[in-house]
Amino acid sequence: MSIYGDYIKSVIRTVPDWPQPGVNFRDITPVLQNSAAFRKLIDSFVHRYQELNLDAIAAIDARGFIIGAPVAYELGCSFVPVRKKGKLPFKTISETYTLEYGESTVELHSDAFREGDRILVMDDLIATGGTMLAAASLIQRSGGHVVETAAIIDLPELGGAQKIRDAGHGVFAVCTFTEHE
Repeated sequence: MSIYGDYIKSVIRTVPDWPQPGVNFRDITPVLQNSAAFRKLIDSFVHRYQELNLDAIAAIDARGFIIGAPVAYELGCSFVPVRKKGKLPFKTISETYTLEYGESTVELHSDAFREGDRILVMDDLIATGGTMLAAASLIQRSGGHVVETAAIIDLPELGGAQKIRDAGHGVFAVCTFTEHE
């Protein structure tokens, strides 16, 4: 957890029963609207990764873009979007993964990375881990090395962070929420 983790967590809004009954949606919008909180959020990632000589931030569509781009800028590395299927205009590679009820696919430009590039994978939230694992697989298939995976929020009860660790990737989250918080 980040030194600002408790503060960031206090700014995140919980919306009960959205998008369906029984779900507590963790809304990062208040963090983005609060300039001090947003700066502390980006600083949390920059401070963690500033000495790791990253080549790129691979951020996942769409909320991962919000944090990935400023972190890439601050670290002086490139920004690579991992998009939902059909959103990238050039030759792509794709990875399909299982959702709670069905499947989804993410894509990456085939020329996004060079062999051995050091990549940080970013998204807003880790739930079941499927999207993050699919992105990591794409990066590895394209020759990149996943240094770590990072998110604003981890929902540990859904098991995603553990699945990511079991696949051999490090996991960093600025804060965590349990189901009953």
